[in-house]
Amino acid sequence: MKSIAVFRILIIATLSLFLIEAISGTEGQWALMETPILILVWIAIILFMVAIEISVNSLQRILFHSLDAEAQSRYLEKEAVAEANRFAWVYTIYRKLVGKKKAKTEAEIILDHNYDGIKELDNNLPPWWLYGFYATIIFAVVYMVRYHVFDGPTQEEEYQRELAVAEKEIEEYRKTAKGLVDASTVELLTDAEDLKAGKAIFETNCVACHRADGGGGIGPNLTDDYWIAGGSLSNMYEVISEGGRPGKGMIAWKNDLKPLQIAQVASYIKTFQGTNPPDAKEAEGDLYVEKAPEKLEEAADKVEQTELTEEQLEDDVEIEQ
Repeated sequence: MKSIAVFRILIIATLSLFLIEAISGTEGQWALMETPILILVWIAIILFMVAIEISVNSLQRILFHSLDAEAQSRYLEKEAVAEANRFAWVYTIYRKLVGKKKAKTEAEIILDHNYDGIKELDNNLPPWWLYGFYATIIFAVVYMVRYHVFDGPTQEEEYQRELAVAEKEIEEYRKTAKGLVDASTVELLTDAEDLKAGKAIFETNCVACHRADGGGGIGPNLTDDYWIAGGSLSNMYEVISEGGRPGKGMIAWKNDLKPLQIAQVASYIKTFQGTNPPDAKEAEGDLYVEKAPEKLEEAADKVEQTELTEEQLEDDVEIEQ
């Protein structure tokens, strides 16, 4: 098989690979890796191209042997000329880009300088260098007009804009990705499957110190309203992830549990509130009062501002009288 045939096969194989990727529409991973059946399709395309090249090559040989000696000689001469000139266009482009002159024409540009037999040629700058220089001038003019005349966005403004878009996309993604949480974004999980998973984690890792009912043993009571490191879900997540008090608190579980698992066990611990198991350990820490959701607090504030007591109503009536 000729080298040009191999080159054609490589080109078709590369183009077919990118076509498969474009049609499959996969993101983040090659389509051939995500859908192995496409590997067979790609191999089939390559084998089909190889079969075509072999068939064409065989047909050419049959036709060649059917020619007489003189025709074969002319055919071989024509093939030799085509092979010699196959990449002539590359050399022509190269010669034009570098402005290279033939040796026999160098006498036209030789200077009168002579340094111990070394003569100097008055060559022009290479065209590729000149074209590149002209391109930078055009780019500079366009850049100046775009960003300094018409007040285009600066790099800092573009960065801040893209950062805001990225943060919004991350926030939207976090709403549907329960596993992508930390202490600042964790939310109470109320789904039965999440609580069941949290219970399993608690019974495996936590009952030795807190008891199965959360009443406390070596560790503090988890059923009352008093907490050593805060009683919010965020506080619980932080303590489970990073560990308790240095020297006498529990270990950090972030290396053993995934973020979602920490959120599940923290949500399960919340179910212990107010259960009052028998022989529960005495309260430790500070009283924690669960804050109402922000919207409820705002609504409550508005209600308090609009309500009037009976005494205020009586005072208003006396003033009007």
